[in-house]
Amino acid sequence: MSVIAARRLALLGGGFSTDDDGLLDDWVLGHTRAARPKVCFIPTASGDAPAYIGRFLTAFRPRSCEPGVLPLFRRELDDDALREFLLAQDVLYVGGGNTANLLAVWRAHGVDRLLREAYDHGTLLCGISAGANCWAEGSHTDSFGPLTFLPDGLGLLPGSVCPHYDSEPGRRSSYRAAVATGAPPAGWAVGDGVGVLFTDGALTEAVTRTPRARLFRVEPDGDGRAEEHALPCRLLGEALCPCSRPG
Repeated sequence: MSVIAARRLALLGGGFSTDDDGLLDDWVLGHTRAARPKVCFIPTASGDAPAYIGRFLTAFRPRSCEPGVLPLFRRELDDDALREFLLAQDVLYVGGGNTANLLAVWRAHGVDRLLREAYDHGTLLCGISAGANCWAEGSHTDSFGPLTFLPDGLGLLPGSVCPHYDSEPGRRSSYRAAVATGAPPAGWAVGDGVGVLFTDGALTEAVTRTPRARLFRVEPDGDGRAEEHALPCRLLGEALCPCSRPG
């Protein structure tokens, strides 16, 4: 009897591009099934920025993994080689930048279909900012300048996502106002420092690298407003972070 792989994805509120401690990236690697996992960085949202790629390689080369990069603005692989490369990875790690541009470029190259295939085969998908937004049905984004809801995404994660919920001015109020209208579906508001793992679309783990970082579930309350519910997160390296306490 064939075993159906669990489909897993992680939303990151940090990682190599923002943090020096490496806790969230180590947490991601800890969820792989390989002794030396292949980790592919996909920097499309930043236009394949060389400095961003350099930071990834600097952070992951010393780790017990095989880091790689998929550039699309100067693509080198044909369709068959591209599929073979992506499906051979244990982790597909998507960087931040412009969510709308990311989705458009992926579709032009057929990467969206390959990511779905990899997800169905058990590859761990993850990313920060635009790299978190892309997996949901829609997201809260500044891809067009002002903060707005983008009703577009791969739809692997039901609902919507808002990154940088506690760190960028206007994110919290704008996302709550949008969810209150019912335009974006209820979703996940990810604070900087948080990591969230979903298995087959259901929340299975939430962690944080700092006691102040939080994960929220934001839902319409039926009276034209939105409610946010802080969810408990495990403090990496310790027991349980009091993410649900008021303050």
